[in-house]
Amino acid sequence: MPKIHFVNSEKTFDVPENSNILRMSLRYDGDLPNLCGGGICGTCVFKPVEGAEHLDKVTRQEQRKLGEEWLEKGYRLGCQTFVKDGDVAVAWDMEITKQVKKRKPDKLDRKPAQVK
Repeated sequence: MPKIHFVNSEKTFDVPENSNILRMSLRYDGDLPNLCGGGICGTCVFKPVEGAEHLDKVTRQEQRKLGEEWLEKGYRLGCQTFVKDGDVAVAWDMEITKQVKKRKPDKLDRKPAQVK
């Protein structure tokens, strides 16, 4: 069973495989900031500090909201990201959150999401 460690709140939880980061934070009080839960607002932006290889692929919604700038730096949206099969540690920075929240979503071509 994978573990999610929420670095900022210093909390670690065992979670089922294919668990959503934000949902697990809400269920177990991991304290990941959130507002909309749909990839629109960007409030749940985080950076995996360990175990990024245990996360699922970047979604189209993450591509739209985060854009290449934030994706290349390793940021993800908790509402859109699932833990596959291993331990992950996630952290967030409220200054980054403010910047992402202000960012207007990109308009993407109708092509499938690219795998990183």
